[in-house]
Amino acid sequence: MTTLPYLDADAVLRAISPRAAVEAIEVALRSGFDPSVDPERVVVPTVHGQMLLMPSEVGPAVGVKIAMVAPANPGRGLPRIQGTYVLFAAETLTPVAIMDGAALTTIRTPAVSVAAVKSVLVETEAPLEIVVFGAGPQGVGHVATVAAVLEGRRPLGSLTYVVRNPGSVDPGLRAEAAVVAAGSTAANEAVRRAGLIVCATTARTPLFGGTEVADGATVVAVGSHEPDARELEGTLLGRADVIVEHSETALREAGDVIMAISEGALVAGDLIPMAEVLTGRARLSGDRPVVFKSTGMSWEDLVIARIIVERRSSEG
Repeated sequence: MTTLPYLDADAVLRAISPRAAVEAIEVALRSGFDPSVDPERVVVPTVHGQMLLMPSEVGPAVGVKIAMVAPANPGRGLPRIQGTYVLFAAETLTPVAIMDGAALTTIRTPAVSVAAVKSVLVETEAPLEIVVFGAGPQGVGHVATVAAVLEGRRPLGSLTYVVRNPGSVDPGLRAEAAVVAAGSTAANEAVRRAGLIVCATTARTPLFGGTEVADGATVVAVGSHEPDARELEGTLLGRADVIVEHSETALREAGDVIMAISEGALVAGDLIPMAEVLTGRARLSGDRPVVFKSTGMSWEDLVIARIIVERRSSEG
């Protein structure tokens, strides 16, 4: 029996650059992939958390991510989210490879975010002031992906991480950026001057006031896929162009969107699918904030997993 190749976290992260991951997402949508055909995420409660099953089929590949969410794990010194990805050939359904699912998510999520808002971020050459709520892998990964995609096109300005306990942040990160406490005057001031705000937290209530964001700013929220959790106020979504991966998915899973609609701040018909932005079918107003709300979809993992395996194979 042939042994399936297993790519651990380091191998996954080495196999594809942030820029290439963004390009993979862009190519999939511009080539006509329709996110509406993606199966719904299956959430299975367990005694100590959740098991998420995320299957998909895109072109010659089929895959499924099994993600385990254990909220108490950080207190044990373990990751909150762990998982495994299994890739298959679509025609024969033969297993092709297994890889670390958490590392794949770390690459995929910022790639999707940056693909969705890149057209906005490159509209000017002024330095981009960035504020990131959360200093975990997703917060850091979004900064790295933005920097890679904007290299040679737009310089980065100040970088501020907003966290609950600044003292717990890795000293190396504190040496590279400002780290301030959530709710502090410094955090509020950073939000008001930011050109890009990334929300990558486990928060279930808004992180800042909806009127604090400048009209020309871009906000990315990736922290939740639950209908009763939000990182953003409805007032912000009500005054913004709101981009989502897929409207029906957002209306089912994106608490930021669902609650804004229930409050009367947002209308479902105003949601803008990211495929329409990437293909030029949708035009953003240009004089409002831009919000991208992501819940994560299965096709995104599959597109990047396939590229990773293809690259590994071509390298021998």
